[in-house]
Amino acid sequence: MQLNKDLKKSKILIYLVSVFAIILWGISYIWTDMLINLGIPVFYFVFVRILLAGIILFLFNATKGRITKIRRKDLPKFLLLAFFEPFIYFLCESYGIKETGSPTLSAMIIATIPIFSIGAGMLFFKEKINILNIFGILLCIGGICLVVMSRDEIGENVIFGIILLVIAVLSEVGHASITKSLSFDYSSQVIVMYQFLIGSVYLLPLFLTKGIENFDMTYLSAEVLYPVVCLAFLCSSLAFSLWVSTIKSLGVAKSSIFSALIPVVAAIVAWILGQESLNGRQLLGIAISTVGVICSQYTSKPAVTRN
Repeated sequence: MQLNKDLKKSKILIYLVSVFAIILWGISYIWTDMLINLGIPVFYFVFVRILLAGIILFLFNATKGRITKIRRKDLPKFLLLAFFEPFIYFLCESYGIKETGSPTLSAMIIATIPIFSIGAGMLFFKEKINILNIFGILLCIGGICLVVMSRDEIGENVIFGIILLVIAVLSEVGHASITKSLSFDYSSQVIVMYQFLIGSVYLLPLFLTKGIENFDMTYLSAEVLYPVVCLAFLCSSLAFSLWVSTIKSLGVAKSSIFSALIPVVAAIVAWILGQESLNGRQLLGIAISTVGVICSQYTSKPAVTRN
């Protein structure tokens, strides 16, 4: 009986951790939008964000004595992990949104991550998904579509933009799969630390060529550094570390449904801050998405055998 209570408490905790990470990522859209409106190049603030997050986690792990050397057999995994995210995901998502000219269409494509994750979870990790889980995921995606649908204009290079966003989705699935395979041998903070430090190396050439091409002192102003530091500490160092625990506990498929809720959280945060309004259709979408998440996480209890 006590064991069941402990397991239940542990599961509630991991759900709270998952929701908190998603809230931070939802808020990240607000800070990112602030930087873009200030005219700061994507390659500048993404590189600084990732490098700063890696340094923060290095100092944290060093203080706690948790620095773990990468095993030789795991080095290719870490290199691929950082390549998938932050490198490929951030680039393809940012330019996918730009080329489609529609945040709505982009959000809908990103919201398909759980569909691809189901296949990855079942194929590589033998994760079990029941009919109710699949129904919940589809219900959640439907709710997300109601939240993000608006009359956005479509860009001229919409097809190219869609291709980039699909690549971003696949890179996120690859990122989650590799994260789970590493999570049993390394702590979450160590995994994310290496992920960001290696990722900053990948992003360095773009930072030097595109990020500081028109550099001026505005890039070092408090108005710019404040959202960058928030993105680095809260949305990268903290949120990604929490997310590793989510993937380890819930699996690739079930954790991905939470990441698909980021557009919903972003809309709610923007509404709370008075930057956007939510209509009846969007509120209905939020309710549907919530029901979908609950259904997607349902796990049937194993049958009790009696001797």
